[in-house]
Amino acid sequence: MAAFELSLGVIIFFAVLSLAASVVNGGLGYGYSSLSTPLALLVFVNKILNPAYVLLEAGINTFMLVLAGRKNIAATFRRTIPVIVALVPGVIVGSLILNAVAPLWIRFAVYAVILPLILLQAAGFRRPLKGEARAAVPLGLGVGLLYSITTISGPPIALFWNNQGLKQREFKAAVAQIRIAESYLTCISYYLLGLFTASSISLFKVISPPVFIGIPIGMFIVSKIAVETFRRMAMTFDAGIVGYGLSATLPILFGISSTLSYALFLAVLALDLGLFYRYLRGRTTGVAREAGALEPRQRLGGPAPVGSPGG
Repeated sequence: MAAFELSLGVIIFFAVLSLAASVVNGGLGYGYSSLSTPLALLVFVNKILNPAYVLLEAGINTFMLVLAGRKNIAATFRRTIPVIVALVPGVIVGSLILNAVAPLWIRFAVYAVILPLILLQAAGFRRPLKGEARAAVPLGLGVGLLYSITTISGPPIALFWNNQGLKQREFKAAVAQIRIAESYLTCISYYLLGLFTASSISLFKVISPPVFIGIPIGMFIVSKIAVETFRRMAMTFDAGIVGYGLSATLPILFGISSTLSYALFLAVLALDLGLFYRYLRGRTTGVAREAGALEPRQRLGGPAPVGSPGG
C-alpha cells in the first residue's frame, strides 16, 4: 500500500530514531522499544512496526547478553527462570490480540500502560519484594503479553530488578536474559501468524544499521556519567514522548477536545520535569554534604579522598 512506502523522509526519521534509541539501550541494557515505539506509532501501525522491532531486538538482546559475561549470567539465571517460563503463554495470547484488535486501540494501550511505569522509574521507585519467585510468574505473563502486543517491556522488567537491588552488571544480565527469551519467542509467534511482511522487512533494513553506532555510544556515555543520571534523563524524555502520543490519541478514540487532551500532556510534562529536577537537586545536595563532611578531616590532616591531589 502506498501509505506504507518508505519515503526518504520516513527513512531519515526512523534512522535517527533508531540511533537515539540504541544509545539508550547501550547505556541501560534496555530502552530501545520504549523510546522509539511511541514515536514510531505516529507513522506506522503495530502490525508493521512490531515484526521489524522484534527481529532487531532479538539481535540487540543477544549482543547485550554476550556482554553481560558468564559470571553475571550464572549469578542471575535461576532468578530469571520463573519469568522466562511465564513469558510463553503471555507471548502467545499477546500475538493473537495484535492480529485481531484494531490498531488505534493497540496504540492507546501502549501509551496508557507504559506511561505510569516510566513515571515510576523517573521517580526512582524502589520497594524490594520478599517473595521474588511468586512475583516473577505474573511479571512474566504480563511482560510476555505486553511485549508481543507493543514490543515494549523494558520499564516493567527494569522496575522489578531495580527493586531487587541487583548490581549494575547483574541487572543488565537479568534484563538481557528475559528480553532475549521474549524477543525469540515473539519472533516465532509472529512467523507462525504470518506477520512478517515486505513492509516490516523493509523497515528492519532501515532501523538496523544505526544500532551498530548507537550501542557503543551509549556504553561510552555510562562510563563517563552515573548510570542512574543517564536512566533518569532517558525516562524523562520517554515520558514526554508517551504523554504526547497519548494526548494525540485520546481525541480520536474518545472524542474529547484537543484542549483537554493537550492539557493532560502538559500535566504529564510538568510532573516529569519536576521529578527530574527533584533527582538533580537531591544529587547536588548529596554531593555537597559529602564534601562538607570531608573538609574538616582534611583540615585536621586526615586522609584525603581518593583521586584528590593529596591522595
